[in-house]
Amino acid sequence: MADRVLPYGAWPSPITPALVAGAQVVLGWPQLTREALWWTEARPHEGGRVALLRRERRHGRIVEVTRAGFSLRTRAQEYGGRAYAVAEGVVVGCNQADQRLYRLPGVTPGWALTPESDGALRYAEPVIDLPRQRVLAVREDHRRGGEPETTLVAVALDGAGGAGEVLCAGHDFVAAPTLSADGRRLAWLTWDHPDMPWDATRLWVAELDGAGRPGAPTAIAGGSQESVLQPLWLADGSLVFASDRTGFWNLWRWDGRSTSCLREDAAEYAGPLWSLGQRWFAALDARTLAVTVTRDGFTGLAWLDLPSGSLRPVDLPGVVEVAEPTACDGQVAVLAAAADAPSALLLVAGGSGQHRAVVSGAALPFGPDRIARPRPIWFASTGGRRTHAFHYPPTNPACRGPANERPPLIVRSHGGPTSAARAALSLGTQFWTSRGFAVVDVNYGGSTGFGRAYRCRLDGQWGVVDVEDCLAAARHLVAEGLADAARLAIRGGSAAGFTTLCALTFHDLFKVGASYYGIGDLEALARDTHKFESRYLDRLVGPLPEARALYRARSPIHHVDRLNCPVIFFQGLDDAAVPPNQAEAMVAALRAKGLPVAYLAFPGEGHGFRKAETIVAAQQAEHSFFCRVLGIEPAEGLAPLPEGAC
Repeated sequence: MADRVLPYGAWPSPITPALVAGAQVVLGWPQLTREALWWTEARPHEGGRVALLRRERRHGRIVEVTRAGFSLRTRAQEYGGRAYAVAEGVVVGCNQADQRLYRLPGVTPGWALTPESDGALRYAEPVIDLPRQRVLAVREDHRRGGEPETTLVAVALDGAGGAGEVLCAGHDFVAAPTLSADGRRLAWLTWDHPDMPWDATRLWVAELDGAGRPGAPTAIAGGSQESVLQPLWLADGSLVFASDRTGFWNLWRWDGRSTSCLREDAAEYAGPLWSLGQRWFAALDARTLAVTVTRDGFTGLAWLDLPSGSLRPVDLPGVVEVAEPTACDGQVAVLAAAADAPSALLLVAGGSGQHRAVVSGAALPFGPDRIARPRPIWFASTGGRRTHAFHYPPTNPACRGPANERPPLIVRSHGGPTSAARAALSLGTQFWTSRGFAVVDVNYGGSTGFGRAYRCRLDGQWGVVDVEDCLAAARHLVAEGLADAARLAIRGGSAAGFTTLCALTFHDLFKVGASYYGIGDLEALARDTHKFESRYLDRLVGPLPEARALYRARSPIHHVDRLNCPVIFFQGLDDAAVPPNQAEAMVAALRAKGLPVAYLAFPGEGHGFRKAETIVAAQQAEHSFFCRVLGIEPAEGLAPLPEGAC
């Protein structure tokens, strides 16, 4: 029992910035084959390098496939995605440094399948077509300048085919190349400006000729108001895919003539396609799919019986989120996240659901009693909107706050903005809760996991609905006696940085804020950002130039006179999604006004920090800044801030 009474926010904690930065490698992109289980590890202490690992199914030995200096990462669409493929011992992967495809484990020019282009040719979502000795991949071509061209190409496995033969072109975006089991048909997705893949996509199928080239394609699903995701060929020649035509991303099946819904449900069986190659379901056997199911902010694993449509949840105690299922020989591998333990890669037996962890992202140097568990809450926002969030109370077995005091509250909003708050363990969140802060992570209107109507609440309302929902979450917790109304903070990165800056500029509820690579000028974002998001704001705000007045009205940079509280900014200098000039313009304006402001810029970092030293520096600075502004004197003292910060 906690026997030490200390002010909220001042509690000592073993969760240091160094632990936040380096305790966990990020596991990703599993692939289960007859011979082995494959996955990637992003390692903060190696500068964010992404390695490919393999665990032999026969004897369990784990080896790294990539060599030192090779980072397995594609920059296609800037957010990247699946960067490797495996088939019967053949491994192909994309090297972050030059964006070329290689036969792995080699990283020498002799192993390169695509030509040197100084990163102008970027490949993602490779699929190995062994009978034709080639690799199918999404290719993003920046060689001509201006907006890059995205196509589906075939690259020879012997490296003799150059940059690749174009198989599918004519759309702004292409994704999910998928070969049928007999190799005779190809399925893929496309979408075009101004739509994003969660707005409107189309699913195409084509017969392949003797040379492996697609004939005239047929659109079998999708349209202007339908998002279709992840085509998956089954052994009988039918095609399964996710579609939100029912209002939720449910699963459908095409038998070659017509489509039918496998199960109509008020749950999500897929999610927003931010990274090329994302998967939400896999074929376990001839009659069963392993599926991810999202309800009330939590994502579980289940078996879906194809003939009956019945759903059987798999019991994974403690797991709050599963992702990227991959199946082979009656087993499923999934990335599994718990609320009180690091993420792990699980092997799950089909049918019984018996499971074991193959590898964990980390081993924590403290017990689960220090972990604040997420409490799902629903609350009323503006106009009576019912909105979801996860509340994390201050949690530390060695401390408790004074009886007459309420904890400071940090309001978090997720990036995207088409994304969702996660219930999975975040040491970044626990850094705060273990020190006596409360945290609320808001699934504002526009978030995914709650159906298309909830997702579309943000259409034309970005900077309004998201902000109102964050304000409402804070007020709800204050009214419940779970937060101190005089010590409210807000933080967020990317799109959530915009939400943060709007909340601070256009409202006076919060006392301090932190913006990580956030957006201050919507017009500049629309003008400067990369192709994938270049028309994103057409739906979230409005098309330009018609909506220019609205862009200016919503952009904090044009209303700095209304901002009257301290802000700290963090920015990667290599960020192509939200260029540094966004943060720099806001910082200059605040300094000119004489407000306390801090700006930390990091060379070599892009949109999202990957280096351990960057994460440490940012965490220390944010903590120090917040405590100074809120009048908190933590037990471990405060790190120094950049000159003129506060």
